[in-house]
Amino acid sequence: MVALAVDLAEELRELKRERNAVILAHNYQRPELQDVADFVGDSLGLSYAAQKTDADVILFCGVHFMAETAKIINPAKRVILPDLEAGCSLSESCPPARLKAFLEKNAAKNYYVIAYINCSAGVKALSDVICTSGNAEKVVRAAPQDRQLLFVPDQNLGAWVMERTGRKMDLWQGNCYVHVEFTARSISKIREEYPDAVVVAHPECTYAVRMLADEVCSTEKMVSYCKNSPAHEFIIVTEAGMLHRLKKEIPDKIFIAGPTDNCFCGECRYMKMNTLEKAHRALLNMEPEITLPEEIRRRAERPILRMLELSA
Repeated sequence: MVALAVDLAEELRELKRERNAVILAHNYQRPELQDVADFVGDSLGLSYAAQKTDADVILFCGVHFMAETAKIINPAKRVILPDLEAGCSLSESCPPARLKAFLEKNAAKNYYVIAYINCSAGVKALSDVICTSGNAEKVVRAAPQDRQLLFVPDQNLGAWVMERTGRKMDLWQGNCYVHVEFTARSISKIREEYPDAVVVAHPECTYAVRMLADEVCSTEKMVSYCKNSPAHEFIIVTEAGMLHRLKKEIPDKIFIAGPTDNCFCGECRYMKMNTLEKAHRALLNMEPEITLPEEIRRRAERPILRMLELSA
């Protein structure tokens, strides 16, 4: 079985050369997809990689909104997603039609809309600027002082950014189903089991969990934080796929998956829909391919480019 996976990975690399493709993988993807990727990172890092690539094809091992983002800023390139059903509960919590209706109903507030990148192209097209968990604080600090802010769709990330910046924002009531499964009880329990471990949590977690963490940061910041910390053990409170990259890049330290009340898995069913087999088949057949109406793509591109300029 291992030999088969190795062979398939090598076939995928050969296909990549033939297609002049680049393989991007999110930190939450399966280990075998991270290992075959040209670039592994968080949403911000992947956005940069997608923007800078000179490949003709982008094989995006992530969820649907991520592949859409790559297509938005690379309209001339073909963007392939291993499984078209790889969605996102957070993105689905803010449908474009609902946001549009909300903005129309509250037109008098003249909202400046800050959208977390975990949203659809339709929501991006309705936004003024995009952010990721890695640059949200910087983006919010740069927002116009004379505008009322609306942060969509993650209420937990939005609340954390308000704590950090002191900027008041109205928050869309959405969340990531994986991150809200981590509870104060489950994290307190594992802290008792590993009393010397440092707790590092993602800002999509609830306030109660964030308050128990020694560090709250994006997945990319988790890598540098753990690398530079004098601590030897870390409890990582985010999607479990992150541990593969941490163990690979920092092999001399110990990483423990933050548990939920239900299990020690903390895995996103959508992220795990992509497999090595599906990635190979997708690049072989050049489908499923991400396509977008040009009007939506163009409108969604502006707030993404604004984010990239602010993050440079």
